[in-house]
Amino acid sequence: MNPVAGSFGTVSLPEPVGVTAVLAPPDSALLGLVSVVAPVVVSGNTAVLVASERHPLLAVAFAEALAAAEMPPGVVNVLTGEVAEIAPWLAAHQDVNAIDLAGAPGPLADDLAVAAAGNLKRVVRFPVQDWNAEPGLERMFATMEIKTVWHPLGN
Repeated sequence: MNPVAGSFGTVSLPEPVGVTAVLAPPDSALLGLVSVVAPVVVSGNTAVLVASERHPLLAVAFAEALAAAEMPPGVVNVLTGEVAEIAPWLAAHQDVNAIDLAGAPGPLADDLAVAAAGNLKRVVRFPVQDWNAEPGLERMFATMEIKTVWHPLGN
């Protein structure tokens, strides 16, 4: 319960934002890929992963491994191709609720952030990552939002 002044109470809980587009980082094959997909999935979101142009087969093999591990269908969806061609569609798509720009080069990332703002999409943008460093929870919390429920108390 959250403290409020009045005859009502509130409860706030974290909730996934929904469909999240993830641009795989080009500089780190498997570790970078897992580091951007895992926070999206563990927080309850659906991931649409745009594979790294330099390592597309790794992303496809990763998706097959997830299927073999009985990950429910549709939780992680992999797209291969040119990031500069696919990402603008995801950034502007009305049914995509967030986008992680880890694999977008600087100028493209700026354009994608502007396109995402057109439909109030959450944009996840961190400085250059050291994928070997100890991971934190920031990337996971970036694809979640706090929902608050207000309820009357007393008479």
